[in-house]
Amino acid sequence: MLEILVEEKNKEEKIALVENGNLIEYYEEDKESNRREGNIYVGTVKDIIVGMQSAFIDIGTEKNSFIHIKDILPKVDETKNEINKNISIKELVKPGQKILVQIKKDSNEQKGARVSTHISLPSKYIVFMPNTEFVTISQKIEEKNEQDRLIKLVKENISKGNGAVIRTSAKGKEKEIIEDLKRTEEKWNKIKEKYEKSKNKSELIYKSESIIQKMLIDLSENKKLEKIITNSAKEYENLKEYLKENPEVSNVKLELSQDNIFEKYDLVKQIEKLEKRKIWLKCGGFITIDKTEALTAIDVNTGKYIGSKNLDDTIYNVNKEATIEIAKQLRLRDIGGIIIIDYIDMTNKNNKSKIEELLKEELKKDRSKTQVEGFTKLDLLEMTRKHICSHKDS
Repeated sequence: MLEILVEEKNKEEKIALVENGNLIEYYEEDKESNRREGNIYVGTVKDIIVGMQSAFIDIGTEKNSFIHIKDILPKVDETKNEINKNISIKELVKPGQKILVQIKKDSNEQKGARVSTHISLPSKYIVFMPNTEFVTISQKIEEKNEQDRLIKLVKENISKGNGAVIRTSAKGKEKEIIEDLKRTEEKWNKIKEKYEKSKNKSELIYKSESIIQKMLIDLSENKKLEKIITNSAKEYENLKEYLKENPEVSNVKLELSQDNIFEKYDLVKQIEKLEKRKIWLKCGGFITIDKTEALTAIDVNTGKYIGSKNLDDTIYNVNKEATIEIAKQLRLRDIGGIIIIDYIDMTNKNNKSKIEELLKEELKKDRSKTQVEGFTKLDLLEMTRKHICSHKDS
């Protein structure tokens, strides 16, 4: 059974996704701060930095946002951009130019927001990507016939010049996908119309879904989601309206509580553990998680684990348990970007392959997009994960 718990206290909202009493996702949002990731703005090109192939864009926020040339040039697929080194950013944008951008990474104390002209509008079954020519599909849909069917369906129903990423929830659906696609295209057409009519050169024209709404979109196909409990009367009314307008989640029970929800559900200790760098494994080994601005490094250690007389088996058992815990922690802490895992060295190539496959399997439980690149020559496992929501420290 899945439950979403929302607790507001001291102008801070804490959101937990709980499965049978166990915390599996956790987010914090300062109600006084302005989370902007996913918002779409009319912007004005300010300074152009030719040496960095970048520019600053005024979107009407306290700090100018930042855009790189790769976020202006056309996308050739979901992850790659067509980068022509002979093109200068000066050929693509000019100071004072009006430009439509979406925030991909929120601002922090040091930097303004990272923006892109590559707009993406997530919905229940697709991520609509205007001004692209490709249709691709979630890696979690593995059956070739279903992949082909869904790609064909979307290509036949999407308007020319637009693309999409088909989400895992689309599996087995047809009519629902077509309706979802039409609704999302209508949303995009309204955004375009606002942009074209806008007389201001720096303003917000589309606000992205809240953290809770994103969770409900992703979990709408999950029959295990049974209840939402909140202590906020305002959030209760917002959710009540949202559930009424979205029949796919209308069966989810909504409850307003006067209790300290996280204490009642015994989540306080589970949340406190998220601040810890070291996580002990049941076998006696442990992992450490170190986040930097560039990447997240995860180290696996044998710790107190003695294991069997066979060294390969001992190492494999620790790495195996660590893999399951790593996948869990990535989702729980919403770690995004480049992730490097330093496993205990495995001389057995078969064991190494099994660990990589286990990681891929465990990551299928994650709502976010992940990509396992495999082991490097230095025996470090490389992977990426797209974080779901901005945290207060991001």
